[in-house]
Parts: sequence; structure tokens; C-alpha cells
Amino acid sequence: MHDFDGKVAVVTGGASGMGRAFAERFAQAGMNVVLADIEEEALETAVRELEQQEHRVIGVVTNTMSRDSVQALAQRTIDEFGKIHIVCNNAGVISRGDAGTRAERGVWEIPQSDWDWVMGVNFWGVLYGLQVFIPHMLQHGEEGHIVNTASLAGLTPGGGAYGVSKHGVLALSEGLYRDLKSRDAKISASVLCPGFVNTRIFAAERNRPEEFESTDAAIDSGASASVETMLQQAKLPSEVAEMVFAAIQDDQFYILPHPAWDETVRSRVEQVLARGAPLSIDFEDLLGRLAAGEDL
Repeated sequence: MHDFDGKVAVVTGGASGMGRAFAERFAQAGMNVVLADIEEEALETAVRELEQQEHRVIGVVTNTMSRDSVQALAQRTIDEFGKIHIVCNNAGVISRGDAGTRAERGVWEIPQSDWDWVMGVNFWGVLYGLQVFIPHMLQHGEEGHIVNTASLAGLTPGGGAYGVSKHGVLALSEGLYRDLKSRDAKISASVLCPGFVNTRIFAAERNRPEEFESTDAAIDSGASASVETMLQQAKLPSEVAEMVFAAIQDDQFYILPHPAWDETVRSRVEQVLARGAPLSIDFEDLLGRLAAGEDL
């Protein structure tokens, strides 16, 4: 996709972090941008700041766990701008338990509320985005692109609700790309698999619905705090946004902003082909490397 001026982009999780950076990059390219987020106050702030830069942007409060809410987002966008050309299914959360360096629990001990919330936003939210937006994009017949935000957690060994959800997004995105190409659609797709990025994802509990409240006792809050501190030294969302924009231009499917993880991904695949046991990732070592300035 090369013609962006006057086209329309929808970004979920658009009030902050990478989503906010994507929205600003699209707006700089002359696009009309729709920011969707569940956090109303932050959404209003993001819209106001982009409007002050004379960008054409609207905000729509959206709960990506609800297909009806995503459908309402699409309809609001069509009512305002007529067509949709780029969709970033970017909204994502991580539970307190997954945010610790090593939760003292097995995957069978993860509370159902964690599974429901994390899978609901990270996986079902992406799937709803595809189900709602792609029929419209195919119908209008113009060039378009879908970007699904997964994570390096979708390419590396891991458990927990977060890792499982991101593996699911990766597989879903690969199937999406294949299906679009087999139909010679003018829409293409990418999957974004970042490592550490300076966002507020580890504060995602602020937006956790009451019905999914967790009483999990196996939460390493100190570890979570250390991760958040390390994130302040991580890659900036604006850097990732530039890579995403370039991937849309170049029709690049896998977007891997952190090459320092390449060897880990390669080792994981080699271990699979060797019929071996899953690799173990030393999270404490990762935090030390991040603190030392390594781009993880």
C-alpha cells in the first residue's frame, strides 16, 4: 500500500503506547484516523492533542472484548469517513500474574478470570476486528492493510495467558495473510511481534473490568515493578510505528523490531526440529541485559 493521503485508519488501543504512535504516524501521512480505546479520559486527551496538530481524528470508546462494540466502532468510522483502509488490531493487556518474572504457579493454576480477560482482549479482540472490518474492506475494493499486534511472546517458549494469547494471534495472522493472498485481495496483512517497548502495558490492570477481577495470590508485584522500570529504557513506540508504516508500504508480513531476540527464536525452532524439550528463558537475565542498555 502506497497511497495514504485521505485514506482512513482505525487503531485499537489507540489512546496510548504503540497505538497512539501508530495513529500519529498515519495522521502525518495525511490519513484520517480513528482512535479506539476502552480508557475514555486517555482517549479524549489523545484526540485533543492530535487535533491540536491539525490532524483529522476522532475517538471511539471501544471494548474489543465485545463484538458488538467493535461493530459499533466500524459503523462510527464508516459514518464519519465512508471507508476503512488500514486496521491495527493493537489493543492488548497482561495480567499481574503474567507480568511477574516468575509467578509461582502452573498454567493449570491460572485463575479463569485471567484467561477470560487476557484472551478476550488479546485474541478475541483481534478476531472480532477481522470479522467486522475485512468484509467492508473487501467490498469497497481499494487497497488496504491489517496489522495485528502479537509479541515476541508468540515466537518464544512460554506459558501463561499472555503467551498463549499471542501465539494465537500469530497463528491467526498467518492464516489471514494466506487467505487474503489466495483470493487475490487488495488487502494484505502483517503481524507485529515486538519485545520490550516503553508503554504502559504492565499497568493494564487499570482497565480490567470488575467482572474479571482476579484474587490471584501468586503475584510477584516487586518483579512487575522492576519490569516497568526497565521498560523506561526500552524502544520507543514511535520507533515501532515507523517500522509498522514501512511494513505496510513494503507488504512485509513479519515485523520484528528487536533483532536481539533472533537467536532465541532460532534456537526455539531448532529445539522443535530436534524433538527436544522447550527452551527456558531466564527472565532475570533479560532484565539485566535491558538495564545494561541492550535493545530487547
